[in-house]
Amino acid sequence: MEESLQESLRLILDVQELDMKMIRLMRVKKERQKEIQQIEALRKELKQQLAEKESEISDINKSIQIFEDKIQEIVTKYKKLESQQSNIKKIDEFNALTQEMTTCERERIVMEQKLSDLVDKRVAEDDLCERIKDSLNTSEESSLVLEREIESSIKLINEEGRSLQSQRAALALEAEPELLQIYDRLLSNKKDRVVVSLENRTCSGCHIALTAQHENLVRKGSNLVFCEHCSRIHYWQEVEPVSEGATVTRRRRRRVTTA
Repeated sequence: MEESLQESLRLILDVQELDMKMIRLMRVKKERQKEIQQIEALRKELKQQLAEKESEISDINKSIQIFEDKIQEIVTKYKKLESQQSNIKKIDEFNALTQEMTTCERERIVMEQKLSDLVDKRVAEDDLCERIKDSLNTSEESSLVLEREIESSIKLINEEGRSLQSQRAALALEAEPELLQIYDRLLSNKKDRVVVSLENRTCSGCHIALTAQHENLVRKGSNLVFCEHCSRIHYWQEVEPVSEGATVTRRRRRRVTTA
């Protein structure tokens, strides 16, 4: 492989390693942000449940008040009929008042039963409302700690990301412009490694076997060779990323021709 292209690919591989670290960091950051969104969604759902339950209890209380007023009206009417009956002399009028009083009593019994059902329902709803409040309070207390931990984690991720970007920018200045442009375009499309080795005549990116002629072109190394299936740039095994912490020396920029 020609030394100029080999050196250019080595530098791009170093850039790629930094990009992969930044991509992994962004994925972790998105996962952590998603955790915060889930916490907020849970709180929102509990608050909505609480609001709905309090609204239901308010409606029940209104219904209870209506039934209590109706029962009071029936009791008042019954007492009035009872008072009138004591002054009635005629048997037919007495019987008519008795029948009306019996009707009032039946209405009162029905109303009281409905009122009792509503009171039982309010007790059950009050109990459920209290449980929702307890869940909301517990959720807010526990989620506050978790949110702080997640926010701290995101802060560290951002700091590491800025450091990687700084290193990446320094390496990019050393890279061959045309090759870097090609690499950036491929990376933007795939969000994954785009400069990969050819192993056993197989692309280590898409894992599809290639021809002997393709392998020979990669071995020769006079031009950039792209995978005919996934468009990744292939390099021969001898070209490996510089280990972490190694110092990258300045290289002369040379124009890279593509196959």
